[in-house]
Amino acid sequence: MKSRADGLVTGWTTFHLPPGIVPDGTPAVISEGSGAGPAKLMLAQFSRPGAEGLVASLLSAGPALQARPIKKLVATLGRVGKRLLDRGDPLRAEAEARLPTECGLSHAMVQEVIDGMAREWTPERLDALLAADFPDPLVLDGFRPGPRGDLLRAVGGRFALHVGAGNVPGVGVTSLFRSLLVKCPVLLKPGRGDIALSCLAARGIAEEDEALASALAVVYWPGDAGGALEEVAIREADRVVAYGGPVALSRLRERIPASTPLVPYPHRVSMGVVAREALTSPGAARAVATEAARAVAFFDQRGCVSPQAIWVEGGEKITPQEWAAFLADELEGLAKKLPQGSPAAAVASMVHQLRGSAELRKAAGSGDQVFAPPRASWTVLYEPDSIPFTPCGGRTVRVRPLESLDRLPEVLYPFRGLLQTLAVAGGEAARSQVAEIAAACGVTRVTTFREQPFPPSWWRHDGQGPLLALVRWVSLES
Repeated sequence: MKSRADGLVTGWTTFHLPPGIVPDGTPAVISEGSGAGPAKLMLAQFSRPGAEGLVASLLSAGPALQARPIKKLVATLGRVGKRLLDRGDPLRAEAEARLPTECGLSHAMVQEVIDGMAREWTPERLDALLAADFPDPLVLDGFRPGPRGDLLRAVGGRFALHVGAGNVPGVGVTSLFRSLLVKCPVLLKPGRGDIALSCLAARGIAEEDEALASALAVVYWPGDAGGALEEVAIREADRVVAYGGPVALSRLRERIPASTPLVPYPHRVSMGVVAREALTSPGAARAVATEAARAVAFFDQRGCVSPQAIWVEGGEKITPQEWAAFLADELEGLAKKLPQGSPAAAVASMVHQLRGSAELRKAAGSGDQVFAPPRASWTVLYEPDSIPFTPCGGRTVRVRPLESLDRLPEVLYPFRGLLQTLAVAGGEAARSQVAEIAAACGVTRVTTFREQPFPPSWWRHDGQGPLLALVRWVSLES
């Protein structure tokens, strides 16, 4: 934070604008916080002329951005990614200082999260992302030979509005980089827990390449309080990309012109499966539990990739209930290495209720088991009956026995439309069987527990290429 000469706290800025653009309204200072305590946030305010000026500035940067070779864009953005990966860089140091208060994660977890996210922003990973969606990435530079003798070009558009999610830091940076990679000027409205990292990435771009910084803006506003800037951005956008819950996405869709594409990324749920062949010995079972515990713990289980329930196939030396105890041991160890941050009051209340309900079922002879000391920052619920549940968070995971993998459709199908990532532990035959079942139940990513928290840059986000969703194709026929 900074203090003015008159002693008033200006607070942390929540915006980064193109060179020469400044807010033309009186900055508003609010007190918000989900972590170690409330933080003073300085919000940019724009009149309608000011909003029109900002968006016009971004639009005017379009031709120069379109003229940039894609290789140079990757190099610039990759340098910023490497800076955020470097714990000795000032950008990284500021991110580590701000994020615990901003998003409520512990400092140790913040370090791990930034490392995991920034690895996907390096030049090598950005090149891999481009290659996954565009076999010939030069279609972003101009017309290239197509498969049937015509010429093809991918166009990102004149201007895009990206609305980020606030539950996981780094989502905004990924969204920002994606728009710039398809050469589309972008206004990013980050989520509440992702302001600092988004602004720091924008600052890094400006420090590496001021001209490229003319094509981007990061501006945070609470809820629907975007005012004139939000209205102008929605009106002018060729495409809107939005992360959020169903209510927020529905409201946004209602405000977008019918001709403007919306690329929605709604809240998703992820889970896990442990095949019996991974439970042949205590050592093998515990190794899977170690990786599963880290998948649960990362982001304090706030991410769409965080497993909320794990089905464990019975019939081997280690039973599903015994494996649940292994998982609890591993979560207890992680509580010391990667402490949980400050959970939201609603999450803490829900965890308390879930534990109480499980204890009551246990007392009634249901076979339920609660693996968690009273004050533990994690919870493992062993539930022999597949009762309906709502994802909780707060490092709370349900372990449920499964008679055989053939019964998996019965337990996954009720979550169709919400499922995203499914981690599988087992041999190739089991993984293939589970993958086929998962695909039929709406899962779009099947992976391991080790890789579950951090999808690669080229993953098909919710089943579609993340860059392909941001372009339109133009064909030049002979």
